[in-house]
Amino acid sequence: MPLKKTTPNFPLDDFSSLRERVNAHLKRIYPDRDANTLADKTMAVFSLDPDTPGKAPADIPRWSQADMVMITYGNTMVEPDQKPLKTLHRFLTTYLEDLFSIVHILPFFPYSSDDGFAVMDYFAVNPALGGWKDIERIAGRYNLMADLVVNHTSSRARWFENFKNGRHPGKDFYVAVDPASDLSQVIRPRTSPLLREVATPDGTRHVWCTFSHDQVDLDFKNPEVLLAFLSIIRLYLDKGVGIFRLDAVAFLWKEICTTCLHLEQTHEIIKLFRTLIEAYAPRALIITETNVPSHENISYLGKGDEAHVIYNFPLPPLLLNTMVTGSSHKLMAWLKELPEPICGTTCLNFIASHDGIGLRPVEGWLSDREMADLLGCMTAFGGKISTRALNDQEVNPYEINISLWDAVKGTITCGPDGFQADRFICAHAVMLALRGIPAFYIHSLLATENDYERRDNLVANRAVNRHIWDYGLLCQKLGDTASHHHHIFSRLCALAAVRKAQATFHPDAEQVILDLGDGLVAFLRRSQKNRTILCLHNITDQPIEVPADLLPGGGKKEQTDLVTGTTVATDGGVELAPYRFMWLAG
Repeated sequence: MPLKKTTPNFPLDDFSSLRERVNAHLKRIYPDRDANTLADKTMAVFSLDPDTPGKAPADIPRWSQADMVMITYGNTMVEPDQKPLKTLHRFLTTYLEDLFSIVHILPFFPYSSDDGFAVMDYFAVNPALGGWKDIERIAGRYNLMADLVVNHTSSRARWFENFKNGRHPGKDFYVAVDPASDLSQVIRPRTSPLLREVATPDGTRHVWCTFSHDQVDLDFKNPEVLLAFLSIIRLYLDKGVGIFRLDAVAFLWKEICTTCLHLEQTHEIIKLFRTLIEAYAPRALIITETNVPSHENISYLGKGDEAHVIYNFPLPPLLLNTMVTGSSHKLMAWLKELPEPICGTTCLNFIASHDGIGLRPVEGWLSDREMADLLGCMTAFGGKISTRALNDQEVNPYEINISLWDAVKGTITCGPDGFQADRFICAHAVMLALRGIPAFYIHSLLATENDYERRDNLVANRAVNRHIWDYGLLCQKLGDTASHHHHIFSRLCALAAVRKAQATFHPDAEQVILDLGDGLVAFLRRSQKNRTILCLHNITDQPIEVPADLLPGGGKKEQTDLVTGTTVATDGGVELAPYRFMWLAG
């Protein structure tokens, strides 16, 4: 459901208790500052007073099996004489209706590079896309997820212009360090130089640029930067944003002679954001975007007091490897090791996004040989491999840039084959059935191919999976029953509708991983009412028979396959054709 702008009618926290919690966060972030004064400023910036704050009850329903996310840029589809956000709204209401409860519109602000992630003005909508009324219109029907690009701004932002000219606000908003400092431990996902030289009235400064020289890192050691972002969060809440995606938040706090990754102050700032957001909008959520190894990623859930949701970053590369090797061994081993979720938290399951398929999350899971085979296959299927610099300046693969549709056009062993569509659907079936909230990238939903022209024109690997559709042509493709776009879109929407109707697929429902052989991804979902769904996915190009004695309970006489709506006799086992799957309701 869309976020309500008024404070829900929950029992109100004592105002002084809320202020004490805010004060405690600030003491941990800024131990050398006057926390009381900062707490007063924080409450004022967030417009909290004794008449407004309320704390979300512990049992508030934050999500259900009906929740699914669609991820899109504001201009993924365009048409003449129409603002893209209006076209997006038209697509949502025409083709998806209420199938997706959450819509994530990637950065819709004025920007200078990186398709929106170099923000020039956090308080405005990019006029090329539309205006705040368009955003509020979408937020009025869907739970709107928006990016809080919190680590850096564009080098053309007003704050950075002020930094260069010695003016406020901005003069002391950015991280500037002595280039002779020991930065050898810094971890970052790029190969470009970390520091950028900038002329200021105080002389030459060297500013920190984790991602690119057009994306200059903010200095949260200055509390004024924190207060500025609190005012931004409050604005977004008032505009209907219900889910905050904290982009690249792991890099937020900088300390010389450290990795500058996952520092304690970063975690505490997220906790502060949550305390304030929940006080004002109890149903609002925070999701952290931390493309790092699994155990590091999970740390952003804290003790149930930090992010509500984390991206399940190991899933895309492990599931892709599964589909192109025909072996589920590594994926199933990882699934078995996942810890039980902390109460009130969950994962966002996805297998494609606007970025590439990240490789850091599978460090330690795929061997060097397996990684080389996967990268070779993706290159053969039209992808590019982006790299990052390690501490010793060695360059390592960081992500695969390819459309998911092209990524599964074949296997490592045989190359392209005739199973592309079935393999593609099977991968999404696994994603939909796993514990957590599923998210579809728009170009996966539409089965968009690699956009080589856009990639080459922009000289950006990620652009290969950021195609801009002509809306009229897209409608034509979706209406053409001979088009693979129509075929995939229809099948994925039907599968999503099945999930939406089953309480056993609730993100919090129990998940039991089953070892039924290397060619299967198999697990059992169990609801609080002890209803079960047995999820069987053949991830190979060969038929697989599953004997009855391997099925939970030894196989029942009859079960319902939710995918086809047919009755299946399982007492003699089941047979799955290549890349076919069953969701058997017990």
